[in-house]
Amino acid sequence: MRKVSIILSLLLVSLDCWSQNKQILYNFTAVPQSMMTNPGADYEYKFYFGVPFLSGISANVGSTGFSAYDLFADNGVDFNTKLRNVIFSSNSGDKLVVNEQIEIFNGGFRVGDWGNRGYVSFGMYQEFDLFSYVPTDPLIFVLDGNQNYLGKSFNLGDLSAKAEAVSVLHLGFHKKVKENLIVGGRAKIYTSGYSATSTYNSGYIYTSPSNVNNVYDQIIYSDLQLQTSGVSGYIDDEKKYNDAKDIIKNAFIGGDLGLGFDAGVTYYPKKNIQLTASILDVGFINHSKDVKTYNFKGIYDYQGISPDFVNPNNSESIIDAFKKAIPMDTTHVSYTTWRPIKLNASYQYSFQDGRGGGDCNCSNTENKEYQNAIGAQLFMMTTPKTPMTALTAYYRRSMIQNHLNLKATYTIDSFSYSNLGLGLSGTIGAFNLYLMADNLLKYRDVSKANSLSFQLGLNFVFKDKTE
Repeated sequence: MRKVSIILSLLLVSLDCWSQNKQILYNFTAVPQSMMTNPGADYEYKFYFGVPFLSGISANVGSTGFSAYDLFADNGVDFNTKLRNVIFSSNSGDKLVVNEQIEIFNGGFRVGDWGNRGYVSFGMYQEFDLFSYVPTDPLIFVLDGNQNYLGKSFNLGDLSAKAEAVSVLHLGFHKKVKENLIVGGRAKIYTSGYSATSTYNSGYIYTSPSNVNNVYDQIIYSDLQLQTSGVSGYIDDEKKYNDAKDIIKNAFIGGDLGLGFDAGVTYYPKKNIQLTASILDVGFINHSKDVKTYNFKGIYDYQGISPDFVNPNNSESIIDAFKKAIPMDTTHVSYTTWRPIKLNASYQYSFQDGRGGGDCNCSNTENKEYQNAIGAQLFMMTTPKTPMTALTAYYRRSMIQNHLNLKATYTIDSFSYSNLGLGLSGTIGAFNLYLMADNLLKYRDVSKANSLSFQLGLNFVFKDKTE
C-alpha cells in the first residue's frame, strides 16, 4: 500500500498540468502554432521563430461526472459526505484528464520559389499527460466495505489509468501540390522521462453468505498490472531522488526513445470553402530504462468471518494467506506504450463583411479577401476504452489589416454542453502574441467547471513585403 500511495502521490504532484483538443488553435492560421495541430495548414509566412519556452504554453484539465466544487465547496457539508456523493454519482465511464505542454523552441521557414513553394517547420516541446477512469467499484468497496453488498461483484477492471512525461523533437514539411491543395507531414522523436501505465486490468471481489450464521464466502480474483519507467527510484526504499535538478532533467530529456508522425491536408473545393483534416501522434515509445512492472495475480478464497486486512490486531495468518494467494510479483522487462492518436477534421465557409464575392486567394495564409469565416470541427482521440470526441462550431474574424484576429468557439464534448471559447492573436511589426481560453462562462467560479484550458505564446513572424 505504501508503494501504491507513493505512485499516486507522484502522479498528483505532476499535475502542473489528456483531453488534448485544441479547438481554438486548430486552423487558426494567424498563429504559427496552428501547424502543430495540422501540418498541412495553409500557412506561408516567410519565416517565424518562437520565443524559447514562451512560444507555446498550454494546460488542459477536465473531469466528467464531478467538479472541484462538488468536493471542496465551503457549504457546510461534511467532506466525507461530499466524497460519497461524488463516488456514488460517478460511473466507470467517467474520466479525469490532464495535459500540460511547453514549447522549448519552435520555428519555420519557406523554401523554394513562387511556383514550387514548401514550408519547413521544426521544434521541441515537453508534454505531460494523465488519463484515468474513475474506479467506481473499488472506491465503493474501500469506502463502504462489503457488508451491505453481499452478492455484488466489485469490478477491479475499473482501475485504468496512465501518466507520462515526454519530450518531442519534431521536423515537418508541407507543400502546396496544387493551387487548391496543401499536404504536410511531421516526423517526431519521443523521449520519455517518466511513465506509469495500468490499463488492462481485470478481476473482482465477491462476497456471499454461507449456510452458517456470520460466516461468509469471499472470493478475490486479481489480474492487475502496473508498468513503470523512470519512477522506481521514488518507490523503492533503497533508492531515492532528492535532487530537483535531476527530476526536471528527466522530465525534459528522458532515456526511453520512440518514433511517431503527424499528417495533414487542406483542400479548397470552391473559392471560399475550405476542408481540412489531420492525424497526430501516430507513434510509440519503447521503455527500457529503469523499468519495473508490478503484478498482482491470483485467487483468494476465504470462508469465515469477513477478514479485515487493515486492523493491525488481525491474525497474521489471514494476511499471510492473502499475500501468498495474490503475491506482488515484480519484473524488469521493457514494454511499449502508444501515444494517444488525435484526429481532426473541419469545414469552413469564408465571406466578406457583406458576404461579397471575389476569388479565393488560396495562396495567402490569412485569406485577406475574406475577413470572416464560419466553420465546424470534429475532434477524436483514442483512449484505453472508447474514443473521446468533440464537436466545435466557430467564427473567425480578421481586423485592422489582419493585425488582429479572433476566433470564437462553441464546443460540445463529454465534459460540457456549454463550452464557449475565445482566441485572440495580435501582431505588431514582427511581434506576435496570442492568448486562448475556453469554458469562459465558468470563469465566474472556476471550481464549478468540468473542464478548463488555456494557451498563450510569443512569436516573431516575418512576412513578404507584399503581404
